Amino acid sequence: MIPIRDRNPSGTFPYVTIGIIIVNIFIFLYELSLGSNLEVFLKQYGVIPYNVKHYYQTSDLTFIKTFFPFISSTFLHGGFIHLIGNMWFLWIFGDNIEDKLGHFKYLGFYILCGIIASSVHVFFNSRAEIPCIGASGAIAAVLGAYMVTFPRARVITIVPIFFFLQIIELPAVVVLGFWFFIQFFSGAVSITASTSGSGVAWWAHAGGFVSGIILFYIIRTLFVRKPVRRRYR
Repeated sequence: MIPIRDRNPSGTFPYVTIGIIIVNIFIFLYELSLGSNLEVFLKQYGVIPYNVKHYYQTSDLTFIKTFFPFISSTFLHGGFIHLIGNMWFLWIFGDNIEDKLGHFKYLGFYILCGIIASSVHVFFNSRAEIPCIGASGAIAAVLGAYMVTFPRARVITIVPIFFFLQIIELPAVVVLGFWFFIQFFSGAVSITASTSGSGVAWWAHAGGFVSGIILFYIIRTLFVRKPVRRRYR
């Protein structure tokens, strides 16, 4: 399923969502300018599970060098398809979550969930020496929050049926629930298929999705003011 857009207008302008998209695009353009130095750049700013696991055992691994990538990796991408796919999902679903949380809380939510998603990836792929990059974990959190907040919102989706592509309106809980199922199932398969880590960070996606649901409710409960109901006589 490929979502095209949702029928769920936002009440505020999504400054942060647009800002995140712009930052990701500019950083990707910078990646393209690096040429042969790109691999070194990704190893420096991508999350490498093996380094995290052996942080206390290796003297040349500083705290910043090992753990800052949990933030920086969220703004890196491995190609045009990777970038476009992530930013497309963020554009469709991010504005409504930003509207619900408020701009600054939404930014904190996005970054924190990205860190949690990378942590889940490290847990399930601790032997991997390949840098984990991409905004998928943080965006998965946005999808999780969207699914539980707007489960009945209509999402216009491209659905392959046999050899044909159909455009169908589906509730968000179906589209995003199916997306999560694919990530979780693929992550479970990757555990049995390889011990060195998969090319796709399935568990970062699944972990981000679940963390988004939990953290969204925590932020809404503790930090977002609810309108006061007044009684008039």
